[in-house]
Amino acid sequence: MDAHEAYVALEREIGLLLRRSRAISARLARELHPDLDGAAYGLLALLQDAGPLRASDLVARLGLDKSTVSRQVSSLVELGLVDRAADPDDGRAQVLTPSREGATRLSRIRDARRARWEDDLSGWATDDVATLAGLLGRLNRLGEVREGEAAAGESVAR
Repeated sequence: MDAHEAYVALEREIGLLLRRSRAISARLARELHPDLDGAAYGLLALLQDAGPLRASDLVARLGLDKSTVSRQVSSLVELGLVDRAADPDDGRAQVLTPSREGATRLSRIRDARRARWEDDLSGWATDDVATLAGLLGRLNRLGEVREGEAAAGESVAR
């Protein structure tokens, strides 16, 4: 396989992964709460992994527009899955964290997903699973850098 074919194959496989990911996120969101939007699942997971965060941090990390994040946060708060509190560094701002209920529900779903991955990949060598995780981590860090550059470019343009 030449370099061009490799990038074509990569684009195709990443596209398939992203389409499946959106469908899975929608299903997982419904498992969290029947009224929850699919995109809000990822927001709650990010708060669990990296929180507490301001809404502006979520915008930057997820690469979404402010109104989308605001709508998702409002929905998560109304459903009792996320708590808001005054930012200890800036009392005018608020930080978001998963509520006890949100964290419990998310943990249950993540445990089930991990068990599914373990079952699906049981025939893989542990080193292969670790290599895949490492490569995906490198790809995600590249995406975070690109999102940061794009956000910085938008700030400069304003």
